[in-house]
Amino acid sequence: MASKVAVFGSFFVDLMARTPRFPVAGETLKGSMFQMGPGGKGFNQAVAAHKANANVTMITKVGKDAFAGIILDTMKNLNMPTEYIIQTDASSTGCALIMVHEESGQNEIVIVPGTCNLLNEDDTNKVEEVLKDCEYVLLQLEVNQDANERIVELARKHNVKVIVNTAPYAPMSDDFLSKVYMVTPNEVEAEEMTGITIDGLEAAKEAARIIKSKGVEVVVITLGGRGVFVSTNDKEDIVEAFKVHAIDTTGAGDAFNGGFLCALSEGKDIWEAARFANALAALSVQKIGTTVSMPTREEIDNFLHEVTKCQ
Repeated sequence: MASKVAVFGSFFVDLMARTPRFPVAGETLKGSMFQMGPGGKGFNQAVAAHKANANVTMITKVGKDAFAGIILDTMKNLNMPTEYIIQTDASSTGCALIMVHEESGQNEIVIVPGTCNLLNEDDTNKVEEVLKDCEYVLLQLEVNQDANERIVELARKHNVKVIVNTAPYAPMSDDFLSKVYMVTPNEVEAEEMTGITIDGLEAAKEAARIIKSKGVEVVVITLGGRGVFVSTNDKEDIVEAFKVHAIDTTGAGDAFNGGFLCALSEGKDIWEAARFANALAALSVQKIGTTVSMPTREEIDNFLHEVTKCQ
């Protein structure tokens, strides 16, 4: 039976437009499509884990506005528990403005965190009850960092392993990192953490060595289409990505992190978990959107079965 896990992090409403190219400063372009829906790294990762069959609780903070209804309605439709969606009238629900390049599927994103910058000590104290029963808690850097630090302390109190997806990158103290089990930066974030340009396996190993010197046990660096570099205490290697035609890469990293969390909760080892998470990411980029692009467990299992047959 899978262990319980939690995701503590952001919820934003995604406002996405597809465009033939990205505009230059001062330019207005006509887009070909607009879509509004639930998003935010925390929420995307929780949905990815949930749809992959994880026993996951989402913890976030939203306003008392129309956008808050989007997360509550989405979670109810997905049969996700909503008890730890905290509401306040002190600010508006966060949002993300997303442009997606029609040909490449690449994106440019601006986030306005809103209530996700207002998670306070009362909020984090409310979630101790759910955290103490979890094996893992997954964090990102889209909420105020002092709230993340309080969650890490609570996790430590109850022997819960902390995974930090270091996006969007912001400086973290060595004290914070010393209490973290695993970090999952992409190659740009890994460079910002270490000063090492991730241009190959040896550079990834050096970056991982620097990060692990701060007390982190496992380093997982996502490399886009090249796959993911994994560094544990006894092995370092790249788990290759699955080759697919990407339509929209928005949320691919979130799909990976949610899939990784799900796989770990089922007792898969780091290497199996990375392959499982790569499958989620590969499936997600073949659809438009973020949470709506997260695959079901049936889709993941079928995909892995088919690629295994072809190997």
